[in-house]
Amino acid sequence: MIVGAFLIQQTKWSNVEKAVGNLKQAGMLEPHSLSKADISSLEEMIKCCGFYRQKASRLKSAAQFLIENDMDELFNLPVDKMRNILLALNGVGNETADSIILYAAGKPKFVIDAYTTRIMGCIGVEGNYTQLQKLFETRLPQDVDLFKEYHALVVEYGKSYCGKKRCNECILVNGHRKGTVHG
Repeated sequence: MIVGAFLIQQTKWSNVEKAVGNLKQAGMLEPHSLSKADISSLEEMIKCCGFYRQKASRLKSAAQFLIENDMDELFNLPVDKMRNILLALNGVGNETADSIILYAAGKPKFVIDAYTTRIMGCIGVEGNYTQLQKLFETRLPQDVDLFKEYHALVVEYGKSYCGKKRCNECILVNGHRKGTVHG
C-alpha cells in the first residue's frame, strides 16, 4: 500500500500495478529489501510510472524511515500526529499521506484526489485540498470502509467521465445544471 501511494503520483493505476508486479517479482516490497535495492535497478522496475528517478529515491528513503521507525508504532499514533510525520518525508504530500493513513494504517482520513477536486468543481463546490477534505469528513461518518468505498467510487466515476472528457454525459454536471444537485 505504501509503495503504491508513492508510485501513483502523476500516473495511472495500471502503471502502478505493473511496477508493483516488477517489485514483487524482485522481492522488493518489504522495507529492508527496498532500502538496499540498487537505485538503477529500482528505477528500471518502476520506469512505467513516470518520474521514476524521483520515485525510486523517495521509495528508498521511505523504506529506510520505516526500518528506523516501528511501522506499527507509527500506525498506532493519532491520525493528526501520524499525518504530520508522513508529511515530513520527502515526496509525501497531502494525498500520499492520507492514502497511507486510510489504506495502510486503516484509519479514517478522506483522500482528495484530482478526480474529487474536478468533480466537486463541476458541481460548483470549490476549495483547496484541506477545505474539500473537511467537507467530506464532517458530512460522512468517520468510517474507514466507507471512506475507502467512497473514494473508489469517485475514482471510478472520474475515470469514466472526467478522464474521457464525457462531461456532456455526466449526471452530476447535468443534474447540477438542472438544479437537482446541491453542494
